[in-house]
Amino acid sequence: MGAGIAQVAAQNGHEVVLVDTNQAMLDKAEASYQAIFAKLVEKGKLSKEEAQGIQARINYSTAVSAFSGADLVIEAIIENIEIKNLVFKQIEEVVSKDCIIASNTSSLSIASIAASLNDPSRCLGIHFFNPAPLMPLVEIIPAVQTSGAILKTAKEIIESWNKIACIAKDTPGFIVNRVARPFYGEALKIYEEGIADFATIDWAMTHIGGFRMGPFTLMDYIGNDINYTVTETVFEAFYYDPRFRPSFTQKRHKEAGYLGRKTKRGFYDYSEGTELPKPTENEQLGKEIFERILVMLINEAVDAIFLKIASVEDVDLAMTNGVNYPKGLLKWADELGLEYVLAKLEGLFSEYGDDRYRPNPLLRRMVREGKKFY
Repeated sequence: MGAGIAQVAAQNGHEVVLVDTNQAMLDKAEASYQAIFAKLVEKGKLSKEEAQGIQARINYSTAVSAFSGADLVIEAIIENIEIKNLVFKQIEEVVSKDCIIASNTSSLSIASIAASLNDPSRCLGIHFFNPAPLMPLVEIIPAVQTSGAILKTAKEIIESWNKIACIAKDTPGFIVNRVARPFYGEALKIYEEGIADFATIDWAMTHIGGFRMGPFTLMDYIGNDINYTVTETVFEAFYYDPRFRPSFTQKRHKEAGYLGRKTKRGFYDYSEGTELPKPTENEQLGKEIFERILVMLINEAVDAIFLKIASVEDVDLAMTNGVNYPKGLLKWADELGLEYVLAKLEGLFSEYGDDRYRPNPLLRRMVREGKKFY
């Protein structure tokens, strides 16, 4: 992610310093850039001179002191709050008093990170999506300590890089990683109940729902270690709210080392010569699976509005541009009909008696008052 963010900045005319304590990682990044820009030149997207100019703007160092002249530093290290706080203190010691210090964290508290600084007002979250050069969305997360001027400047910088900047409140998972949890969690629950296998659930979401990837294909792509950890982090951060409860199925896959494509085994077997399983292409079953997962996603999107995490427009922009959903969830809710969504959720809540299915109060209120999101 750090290399990807550095590439975006350099492509937009900035002098960039890429710092890693491991020289081998810097060498890997430099080799990767050479391959990336050679392909862009080959495809005619950049001239040879332009590619060379971009690469010349990227400098490499193993020392944090190399950030001394920076106006903006974006941290993209391991998701460990103690390590991040240590690194932020080191960064603050070498940069100017006007330098913005940001974190690319996907789920940790920006307030906690900012609190490690002498001047926490200069800190905020700037969360890119992978791969950073290609994904248009960037979530910008002010901490309670962040100054309005810093937030405004950071948003202007990100938008000048031709990215879509969405402002999110500093809550676990921000917009995308919070709202998207049911895409994985409810799919896993449907599997655990024996309703359908991995391939059939994936087929339902792609064939019926129009998603680019099914949940199990996507979890294998992300990595079960990463995806499970994000779910666990959000679950704990929300005081063990059952809406975010992790799955034993995914936990066991993680423990077994079935992490996905990177280990050639996840929910599917990616070994050479192995065919992926065929789904049961039952339209009615597929529609039931798709709608069950969709109403859960919509309920989370509604909750983000209810708790003022982000605006209606930013929630839909985040989900369509951060994880390539076929439609904004709140727009989708309007099209389905909020009454229909509420009825589906109430049916699930009645059947299971599980708080994960409780309809959001805002959804109930909007149905009662006959309102829509758009």
